Amino acid sequence: MATLGDRLDHVLGVKAAEKLGEAFDMNTVEDLLRHYPLRYATQGQPLTESEPEDGAHITVVGRIAKTELKPMRNRRGSLLKVQLDTGAGKPVEVTFFNGDKVKYVVKEGLRAMMSGTVSYWRPGSWNLSHPGYLILPEAEDDSVGTFTKVRGGGDLRGLAESAKGAGGVDVSFMEREFIPVYPATAKVQSWDLLACVRQVLEQLDPIDDPLPEQVRAERALMAVSDALRLIHLPERKTDIDQAKERLRFDEALALQLVLAERRHEVSGRTAKPCPPRTEGIAAAFEKKLPFELTAGQQQVISEISDDLSQVQPMHRLLQGEVGSGKTIVALHAMLQVVDAGQQCALLAPTEVLAAQHYRSLRNMLGELGTAGELGAAEDSTKVVLVTGSMPAATKKAALLDAVTGTAGIVIGTHALIQDAVEFFDLGMVIVDEQHRFGVEQRDALRAKAKKGVSPHLLVMTATPIPRTIAMTTLGDLETSTLTELPRGRSPITSKVVPRKQHPAWVDRAWERILEEVEAGRQAYVVCSRIGDDEEKEAGKGKKGKKDEEKEAPTTAAALDVFDTLRAGPLANVRVGLLHGRLPSDEKDQVMRDFNAGDIDVLVCTTVVEVGVDVPNATVMVIVDADRFGVSQLHQLRGRIGRGKHAGLCLLITDASPVGSAMARLDAVAGTTDGFELSVLDLRQRREGDVLGAAQSGTARSLRLLSLLDDLEVITAAQDLARELVEADPGLKKHPGLASMMSAAVDSERLEYLAKS
Repeated sequence: MATLGDRLDHVLGVKAAEKLGEAFDMNTVEDLLRHYPLRYATQGQPLTESEPEDGAHITVVGRIAKTELKPMRNRRGSLLKVQLDTGAGKPVEVTFFNGDKVKYVVKEGLRAMMSGTVSYWRPGSWNLSHPGYLILPEAEDDSVGTFTKVRGGGDLRGLAESAKGAGGVDVSFMEREFIPVYPATAKVQSWDLLACVRQVLEQLDPIDDPLPEQVRAERALMAVSDALRLIHLPERKTDIDQAKERLRFDEALALQLVLAERRHEVSGRTAKPCPPRTEGIAAAFEKKLPFELTAGQQQVISEISDDLSQVQPMHRLLQGEVGSGKTIVALHAMLQVVDAGQQCALLAPTEVLAAQHYRSLRNMLGELGTAGELGAAEDSTKVVLVTGSMPAATKKAALLDAVTGTAGIVIGTHALIQDAVEFFDLGMVIVDEQHRFGVEQRDALRAKAKKGVSPHLLVMTATPIPRTIAMTTLGDLETSTLTELPRGRSPITSKVVPRKQHPAWVDRAWERILEEVEAGRQAYVVCSRIGDDEEKEAGKGKKGKKDEEKEAPTTAAALDVFDTLRAGPLANVRVGLLHGRLPSDEKDQVMRDFNAGDIDVLVCTTVVEVGVDVPNATVMVIVDADRFGVSQLHQLRGRIGRGKHAGLCLLITDASPVGSAMARLDAVAGTTDGFELSVLDLRQRREGDVLGAAQSGTARSLRLLSLLDDLEVITAAQDLARELVEADPGLKKHPGLASMMSAAVDSERLEYLAKS
């Protein structure tokens, strides 16, 4: 017998266990049983007057009524045309492409099972092309329960081999109404997994359900023992639905238990309280603001101010639309911390953005941000910048200001995380565009506070997060959302420019830029790659030059577009170039020139995606827009319309007018609602990716739970998780739940979530 915690090599043998471990990182029985079917091959689909959908995968059983071998028209070889009589009216038409080989097995009069994809050649006429097939014994055969020799091909042959026991192939299993089809690899096929699952289930001991009986009764959930069996070997459609309902709740609860543990752990930390002062730099800053804050900004400032006044560290997410005024809110929080005699660190993902933040905060603070300089205000502080590529002397001076406490605000990139960077008294960490950073990086910066003290944490993002996502991935953070745009922001119009269908529209895009420049305004031209030899360098290795040339992208490179525009349509205006491979001082100088109006048109890559603020820029042309994600397009578009003039965003694309890429671009052009676009983006990217797969290097962990659609399940799981952890921190009294948590979410993902 076997338990969920048993190692697979003890249950399946070393050879099978090693294959599963290499392909799917499976080590225990529970790992295998939580590798759920991707879909189910259904038997006996009723072939009545209603026709199956084009592209549907169906499995049919019947008698071969007719076979006909025909030569292929345009190449060597033959087709075997088959009619399969299922007893449901018109025979099913089947085509095998390797007819010469199949004809010896697929013969008239034999009983067969065939499984494949429906293809329509013309309305009302459909076909199964080159399906998997299995020749079945006759119903009147005495040995109908089993047969010893497997005759067939494709997936069904593999399934039959997996159903083979000491007495032969179990035909009754092959004719089940629902046969599971698993996520597989080239080395471990679906039928291999099925054979392993069946072997494990035959040996599995009864499972002690980790979910309290009262919870199961309230939500009408089946026992986990039944769910893990029926998800793999269902008899009815209701078995699948009920099993998924139970296991979906398990996934939601596992995630929420991680976050509840994290929330409990944070509540036990101690931070230095930073109550607001009626006199000080924060109050002085408010008085000098040349505009009135929105009601939303005032509300969020109040929420953050209350958090900073507590002895427990703030743990808050600040999200808001592009240009919603998050920077002002964050600066107010920093000044409240500085008023309390502590320091703030602002972590930005790129040097361009870090430098932009540095300039922006210095400009907003004026004399309040020039401590130690002539003309500094009485309550002023010092703002310094730390990046990896800055001159050694400048960096040394900035580090000295940080360690002595002279600098109240330290802005930087990953360079802030280095061991050499020390703070006098770090009171708050702000992480901008949090999805750009690994968890370890954020932890390393927070660890620079004084021993025994946790700094307050404010996480900012301009990528709107739907409520379900925030609850599931950031459930231990309080969330503040800025929805209204500050006064002075102008509307942005977006248009798709299909280059292949309307090449003249591209010429018109350059003309629109010239019109804006002539009116005294500026523009961006954004490209998806830098160019030069970047792809050749990346492609070197096992593949030869021929492969590199074959796979070379057809997208326009920033370097090429820069040269083309300067020599052609924009020859009479000042064109600048900005990309990630430029030296840091050159990047900074280009942005200074663009800010100052000395560059009319900036050809760039996505280094301008976030944080860059040039109010005079009114037009953005995005070349090969289909190469960008929905949220990325929305972020880029947010760089324009930041002043008194309306913005225009033109999305140039070669995408098919009827394809998904064009539909995505039309959606972006059709709305400026970031929350609406974020939902679209998550559905297209596979929503599970938001759990940080790119940062932790592991595969998607959510198997059944939809972060976008299962709000009720997530909410119920969150309530239960917080109740359980409050009563039993560490889940010492609930070992089953602790084990379920580890199995439902892979260990690396748990570590990721626990630290975020």
